[in-house]
Amino acid sequence: MKSTASIDTLEPEAAEPAKAKGLAGTQTLARGLEILNVVAEGASSLTEVADRLNLSRSTVHRLAATLVEYRFLNFAPRLGYSLGPKLLELGFLAGRQMSLPRVAREHLEELAASTGDTVHLAVLDGVKALYLDKIPGRRRVEISSRIGERQPLRSTGIGKALILDLSESRWREIYEYEDRDGYRYNVDFSLWLKRMRDYATQGYTFDLQENEDLIRCVAAPIRDATGAITGAISVSSAAQYMDEDRMHRLTVEVKETAKAISRELGWEGPGEAPSPQPPAPAKARTRA
Repeated sequence: MKSTASIDTLEPEAAEPAKAKGLAGTQTLARGLEILNVVAEGASSLTEVADRLNLSRSTVHRLAATLVEYRFLNFAPRLGYSLGPKLLELGFLAGRQMSLPRVAREHLEELAASTGDTVHLAVLDGVKALYLDKIPGRRRVEISSRIGERQPLRSTGIGKALILDLSESRWREIYEYEDRDGYRYNVDFSLWLKRMRDYATQGYTFDLQENEDLIRCVAAPIRDATGAITGAISVSSAAQYMDEDRMHRLTVEVKETAKAISRELGWEGPGEAPSPQPPAPAKARTRA
C-alpha cells in the first residue's frame, strides 16, 4: 500500500458505481480473463485470439485494448499480444502471500503452544487486515475471527501492526475512512494517534477490547528482505487472561516470533522496527 495514494483508491468497494452492471459486466470480465488465458497459451494476433474464443475481432480488440491500458497485456506491432507486467506484479504479491503461511506456520504453532492463546497471521489487503491463518489456544475462549476474513485496521492489534510504518497522515486517512465506512469504535483520534506513536516506537501493538468485547491481543509486524512490513502476527485471549502486566510480558515473545519469521523471509534488520515516516502537519480531530 503506497502512502501517497488516497484511501478511496485502496478500497475497491468504495469506488464501485451505485448500480451494478449485472450479467453483462460479469460476461465482459469472463471474456477478458479468457483472452488472458489464450494469450498465455501462445495466441498473439487479434485474429488468432478471436478464432480461439469464437468472438468477433471488434470485441476482442475492445477488451484487449482495456487489458493493455491496465498493463495486463502488452501489444507490439507485428508481434501482437503478450502477457503484461501487471501480471508479474500480481504473481509476485500472490507468491509472497501464499508462501508466508508456510514459512510462519511452525512459528505460530510454537507461539500458540507456549502462550496457550489463539494466534493469528494476517496481511494488508487494501485497507483491511486479511487473516491467512489462525491457531486456537488451549483456553476455552471463543475468538470470532476466521481465516479469509477481512477486519478493520484501527481497532485490531494485527491491523495496527500492519500499518506501523505509515505516516501520521496515512493513519489519519485510515481512521477517517473507517469512520465513514460505519465501523463502531469508541477510541477518539487523538488517543488513538498517541497510542500509534508509542506502538511504532516499541514495535508492537495492542487491541484493548477495541474490536471485540472482552478480547485483548498483542501483535507485531513481520518484515520481508527489504525491511517492509509484509504481514503481522497476534496473540489473542479473553481480557481475564490478558491484564496489563501479561500483555507487556507477551510483547517480548510475540516480537521474537515475528522476527524469526522475518528472518526466514530474508530480513536482516536491527532488533527494533524503524521509526515511522515523518508525520504530515495536521491538527488531530477528536470524536464527540
